[in-house]
Amino acid sequence: MLISRRAVLAIAATSLTTTVALAQAWPAKPIRLIVPFPAGGGTDIITREVANKIAGPGYTFIVDNKPGTGGNIGVDAAAKSAPDGYTLVMGQTSNLAINPTLYAKLPYNPLKDLTPISLVASSPLVIVTAADSPYKTLADVVKAAKEKPGSINFATSGNGTVAHLAAESFQKVAGIKLTHIPYKGAAQGATDVISGQVQLYVSSIPTLLGHIKSGKMRPIAVTSAKRADDVPQVPTIAESGYKGFEAVTWFGILGPANLPKDVVARLNADINKALKDPELEKKLGAQGADIAGSTPEQFAKLIHDDAARWGQIVKESGAKID
Repeated sequence: MLISRRAVLAIAATSLTTTVALAQAWPAKPIRLIVPFPAGGGTDIITREVANKIAGPGYTFIVDNKPGTGGNIGVDAAAKSAPDGYTLVMGQTSNLAINPTLYAKLPYNPLKDLTPISLVASSPLVIVTAADSPYKTLADVVKAAKEKPGSINFATSGNGTVAHLAAESFQKVAGIKLTHIPYKGAAQGATDVISGQVQLYVSSIPTLLGHIKSGKMRPIAVTSAKRADDVPQVPTIAESGYKGFEAVTWFGILGPANLPKDVVARLNADINKALKDPELEKKLGAQGADIAGSTPEQFAKLIHDDAARWGQIVKESGAKID
């Protein structure tokens, strides 16, 4: 059966109108925002605070905690979801830039299977010693480590974590050798540092802030490019003689690959608008995080560049998870 030119044009116009209408209607239902870590943790709190600030006319977020395998399970769930804008994930340095090299098999490729939408925040690490430690500055640690390579221990929350690899990166630029002691939780590691069994602890600021404020731990350096608001008296590693050094955990929102450009553009604009709110900045600051918005392109470049940088550090450290 032949179809007239007028009928063809009418069908095309109807299809275009439907597509535009669907795009304009988004979001027409709640958006699932996956947190690839347990409820109550830093990533979960940051995600919920950001989601609450974005939520408004047209937006309803349902935060879905899917922890496991270093965040890989939750990110994989997002990567394999329909690219319709109704499933997003809060990714971070570990599961987007470190795990691709750290894990022998990863079910997703962060550079191909996800659509970066916006960077949200970044969080520095802090290096601490016991309050009665002989190491009062980073220079003291470096001097002692060069005199007796491997004699100084440092604790982190596990192999292949940002803290572990940040310390490995510092050892390389400083030309020293420290001994890594990974812990499964922060409590025991903190106890061993305070008692002097372990000389250093590298962790997020909120994890150790209570011990720092109580005077049980002495902070000697932070890993960010600028000083941290929670411990403004503590110099950065860059200020301590290692210009350009920076190692932070960043957080950002992504969707599955092939997410519609108009959805990405709207989400990016609304996320960055929310990030300008002083109340949100204060709440994220309480978690040791600094506001860090971006364009989708800037976020994509960060993931690409950090995957190469952290991947090299993982290889050099020998860290591996099967």
